Amino acid sequence: MTNPAALADRLASGLLSFPVTHFDADLRFDEHRYREHLAWQASFDVAGLFAAGGTGEGFSLTPDEVDRVVRVAVDEVGGKVPVLAPATGATALSVAQARAAEAAGAAGVLLFPPYLTEAGQRGLVEHVSAVCRATGLGVIAYSRANAVLTDATVAELADRNPNLIGLKDGVGDVEQLTRTYARVGDRLIYIGGLPTAETFALPLLQLGVTTYSSALFNFAPEFALRFYAAVRAQDRTAVYGMLREFVIPYLDIRDRERGYAVSIVKAGLTAVGRDGGPVRPPLTDLTDDELARLTALVRRIA
Repeated sequence: MTNPAALADRLASGLLSFPVTHFDADLRFDEHRYREHLAWQASFDVAGLFAAGGTGEGFSLTPDEVDRVVRVAVDEVGGKVPVLAPATGATALSVAQARAAEAAGAAGVLLFPPYLTEAGQRGLVEHVSAVCRATGLGVIAYSRANAVLTDATVAELADRNPNLIGLKDGVGDVEQLTRTYARVGDRLIYIGGLPTAETFALPLLQLGVTTYSSALFNFAPEFALRFYAAVRAQDRTAVYGMLREFVIPYLDIRDRERGYAVSIVKAGLTAVGRDGGPVRPPLTDLTDDELARLTALVRRIA
């Protein structure tokens, strides 16, 4: 699965998961519980696992911790499911992490936006291209925040970098996605990357976004797979029924606090008896009342 074209085909064929990263009571990486979680996730029909991603609190990990988390993931499930590693921060750090991912045996790289610094499209082209040149692995560029890629930029990147295999969209701009697909077509795969991506999955399918990163898969894998199947079948009745039954009430809890898009996923694991553990600052855990509401909601789809 380290061949970029084969990896792209695999990822486009099914649902993607971004596993949480487990911490103990002292907020240290809990390798044992992380391995247990990965093994459980990989036991379902998932197309790829992204280690230390956004839901995995990669932003709170040191570079050494990122490398360790990726290596643990590859060791635990890499022979069964493609494991993709993050590349984050400044260009030099992203290049180093892409090389480390390849050395660790990861199948591909998800390139996150540079932190803090705003940049024009020319700079973003050089940033993404530098990471692509640093590795033979397939690279997926995450368009969001201070690294929103225009259709012209995506087209240039696809032309310059044969191992750029995908665009993950964290913006949801219908016109921009339409322009990008019209210009680039199936040269890339397109991944939905908005928070709680199920909300946007059906309309974005019409724009070429064939898969998405499901945070819900962490604690409700059967539900997440049913939802994905309904989206791919364009079964509007089933999709909107599941949105009403679970996803929208879930969003109501998520939206009570900034950062809960991650916190609520770990709480979901606790709600199903698998102990998601705490989040690291600056995120905060759900309150006891919110966890109780979430637990009652999860029981409706159990």
